[in-house]
Amino acid sequence: MTTPASWFYWALLSAAFAALTAIFGKIGIRGVDSDLATLVRTAIIIVVLSAFVWYAGKWSNPFKLSPKTWLFLGLSGLATGASWVCYFRALQIGDASKVAPVDKLSLVLVAVFAFTFLGERPSLREWAGIAMVASGVLVLAFKG
Repeated sequence: MTTPASWFYWALLSAAFAALTAIFGKIGIRGVDSDLATLVRTAIIIVVLSAFVWYAGKWSNPFKLSPKTWLFLGLSGLATGASWVCYFRALQIGDASKVAPVDKLSLVLVAVFAFTFLGERPSLREWAGIAMVASGVLVLAFKG
């Protein structure tokens, strides 16, 4: 899928996976120190986070985390990786000035997913702002 407009589909996938990263992370960190949760899901910087967690006195045994925590932190990590793969594919195919705004559609998707899966209820004013972000993404992505 490398048509001239295929960057948009990759950027949309990036936005969806980025939104899922926030949702899975939010579920996964319930009752867990967020630094330790970040350590579990972020293998790329595991050495840096290990040193930070140990130095800050926040170290605890990650194998004592609940299976649910491991599941959702794992899903959050997978969503992060998928987002990065899609984002860089979109950047490779399309213009950064078009790809980046579409990637920010994750802001809208996080609101929708939080409403659907987490029971969050944005106000009418907040939904209006979310709609404006969505509109702004389309205006920036499809500029002349």
